Amino acid sequence: MSQINILGIPGSIRKNSYNKLLLKATLNLLPNNAKMEIFEDLQLIPPFNQDEENNPPEIVKELKKKIREADAIIFATPEYNRSIPGVLKNLIDWVTRPYGDNPFDGKVVGIMSASIGMLGGSLAHYHLVQIMEYLNARIVNQPEVFVSFAQQKFDENGNLNDEMAKKFIRILLERIVEEVLLVRSKKELTVTT
Repeated sequence: MSQINILGIPGSIRKNSYNKLLLKATLNLLPNNAKMEIFEDLQLIPPFNQDEENNPPEIVKELKKKIREADAIIFATPEYNRSIPGVLKNLIDWVTRPYGDNPFDGKVVGIMSASIGMLGGSLAHYHLVQIMEYLNARIVNQPEVFVSFAQQKFDENGNLNDEMAKKFIRILLERIVEEVLLVRSKKELTVTT
């Protein structure tokens, strides 16, 4: 079985972001046939300007290419004001413009969220699902991975110590891989017929 390539995208530029730590924890929970790269340069993406959508910055071109080359995307986002952070929305706006040039179209997508609050970023999670549905991504909806009270779920070295969260992340990853394999088999069937 060939390798499954996953791109992890954090929704925060904060240095010690729990969502960046969540993606780093995910690296240790991947199935054997999967590997993941984490996009680390969110802070380098300038504010979206539609005047420049046909001539995006190099960082946007590189990210768009990484999204297209990945078999799946995993977002890990905090919740700000009951939605996704502006920096994540900005990233999505850049890479999906100009209209019709959408690298998320048909892409397998998983979403996780971590928050210091009781709801674990669930409202941001749901807003991101809405955005990805509009962009025609293939969202893996179950299990939902919400890490609530995140400040208690990571040790002083940034390691995730919540066994239930690890269990749900493993299941989410397995389902992402299953969905990627399903997409590949459909593509192969289309090519051969």
